[in-house]
Amino acid sequence: MTTLAIKINGRAHGPTDVSDDLTLNDFLREYLGMTGTKFGCGAAQCLSCAVIVDNADGTSFTSPTCVVSAASFNGKSIRTVEGHAKDGKLSALQTAFIEKFAFQCGYCTAGFLNEGQVLLERLAKKPVARGDLETTIVEALDGHICRCTGYVKYHEAVRDVILADAKRYLIAGL
Repeated sequence: MTTLAIKINGRAHGPTDVSDDLTLNDFLREYLGMTGTKFGCGAAQCLSCAVIVDNADGTSFTSPTCVVSAASFNGKSIRTVEGHAKDGKLSALQTAFIEKFAFQCGYCTAGFLNEGQVLLERLAKKPVARGDLETTIVEALDGHICRCTGYVKYHEAVRDVILADAKRYLIAGL
């Protein structure tokens, strides 16, 4: 048993005693009723279950939750798909996903959305040249698997958000 204390979408949860083999995916779904994070392949290969992990230095990355124990997130701050909207208003990325119909069955959407958000935050700190944008998006979303093959629409949605605020995400003049 491990005593788990975790911050999720800005809200503290715990301390809660959890089994050492309980995955974060199961903790989110079964203990907290947060069903936006999906269980896909169960082998950390499709990344439907990816959540955002926020580091103390202001950087973030995604992590699978289907094979990673909840205990390994003790003391950490994470964001799930439920944390993107603010005050009932969808984020720019969520809106772009809807406008592009970039979700088809929707199973992998949370993982793509979280990875796209991490990319936006990274580009806000370190913009890229316009000529490198497509490669940057492909590399960021690589590894996320969509059974419906909606990759083009996910990529278009992320690109649209970046281009809509090019001064923030792209190096000026390049």
